[in-house]
Amino acid sequence: MSRLTINHWAEEDRPREKMMLHGVASLSNAELLAILIGSGNAEDSAVELMRKVLNDCHNNLNELGKCTVDELCHYKGIGPAKAISILAASELGKRRKEEEVKERKTIQSSCDVYHYFYPLMCDLPTEECWVLLLNQASKVIDRVKVGAGGLASTAVDVRCILREALLKRAVSMALCHNHPSGSIRPSTEDDRLTEHLDKAAKLMNIRLIDHVILTDGKFYSYADEGRM
Repeated sequence: MSRLTINHWAEEDRPREKMMLHGVASLSNAELLAILIGSGNAEDSAVELMRKVLNDCHNNLNELGKCTVDELCHYKGIGPAKAISILAASELGKRRKEEEVKERKTIQSSCDVYHYFYPLMCDLPTEECWVLLLNQASKVIDRVKVGAGGLASTAVDVRCILREALLKRAVSMALCHNHPSGSIRPSTEDDRLTEHLDKAAKLMNIRLIDHVILTDGKFYSYADEGRM
């Protein structure tokens, strides 16, 4: 009876498909490594091959990471390229563990938004609009540029802002754009954008906490002015 290859397994049991269906945490170490090497040999699937390798390493990833390319190449189906992929992944895991977890900045006021974006936007010759995406604890998840324009205006699509917020699972967000002219007075377009985004965000259960307009040394906050 011929050996059953990974391609003949049930879709939910194949490493890549299993990851797509159930998330990366659902995969065993052997399955994760099998994704890296891509294929096994005539007798073993990629998963079975990596189970053998791990078994010889006492199922210890740290011990696997200490193997040499030559040692891994002793296994049928593993050549230099696959061995290097395994060791590169091991090194990345080690470096990730060694890196300090950076504390996410907390945004609690218009001043926080201003100081966050000031180094990025204070000297720009044209307008840019950015959204700051925040989690439940008001800590920064990400910042995304959502518009770039000319000297006096920039086009911003509310749908693009909401898409970014939903993809990053943001609970709240703050909008910020610059005025190269030096004036912090909001334009009619600024007012319209703020109103439309605020209404659309509420429909998605996302809170727009502020829209800050900054120049070199000063800023305008819709929240501080009671306009949110």
